[in-house]
Amino acid sequence: MSYIDPSNPSLVSPLTISHFQKMRVSGEKITVLTAYDSSFAALFDQAGIEIILVGDSLGNVIQGHKSTIPVTINDVAYHTSCVARAIYRAFLISDMPFASYGDATQATKNAAQLMQAGAHMIKLEGGLRLVPIISHLVDQGIPVCAHLGLTPQSVNTLGGFKVQGKSQESADLMLSDAIALEKSGAQMLVLEAIPSALGKKITETLKIPTIGIGAGPDCSGQVLVMHDALGAFPGRQPKFVKNFLTPTGSIDKAIKLYIDEVKAGTFPAIEHCFKSA
Repeated sequence: MSYIDPSNPSLVSPLTISHFQKMRVSGEKITVLTAYDSSFAALFDQAGIEIILVGDSLGNVIQGHKSTIPVTINDVAYHTSCVARAIYRAFLISDMPFASYGDATQATKNAAQLMQAGAHMIKLEGGLRLVPIISHLVDQGIPVCAHLGLTPQSVNTLGGFKVQGKSQESADLMLSDAIALEKSGAQMLVLEAIPSALGKKITETLKIPTIGIGAGPDCSGQVLVMHDALGAFPGRQPKFVKNFLTPTGSIDKAIKLYIDEVKAGTFPAIEHCFKSA
């Protein structure tokens, strides 16, 4: 894969949501990584990563918190602006942090802050309750990515970081929520820590791209936290994580390997996937 030349940005066509919709239809996998600063964002953009996510995972990997809950809208806006300054081609999604979208008015105000910081789309965690909020945001011209499965902002309600959708009842509910979120105007859906069979079913049912993280190989694309992909986060790693740095020896080659494996459908492999109960 050739590099993007940031010295000649006029030759770079910025990616848009319509591009990802075409990729979904054609079956080409979408590559996504998190980034939180300009240096890594530029490196990922030049390597060919198609979507960069400024995740509220910055609470864990940047700020040292045990969860994403302490992250504020100002935190995400700051890191969004850092990333936005460095990229030319990649599409930029920013997380709406915990308690920043309790109602349509609050969600619009906070989403506008992230869009003004440079985001192309915002991401919300949750199911059916978000339908009116997403509809309102879309009406205001704010593109939305939804997020189902393991939703880290709800970790205290979920009782920890656990695989979701393992029973038939919970799987059916998640599928129903996914359909409702799509109908409300969400243009992309992240699926986290769910059985591969459920990830496949949701992906086949929806018309919008799905981005998996521990949701199996059949999603429209894959996302990892950059620190996990580079083996730079200490402690126990989730099942769906793969260290791409160890076999390559350099960050540049690690990102290229990640892209190649996602595009080829070899990542995630069976050892990174979950089964139904």
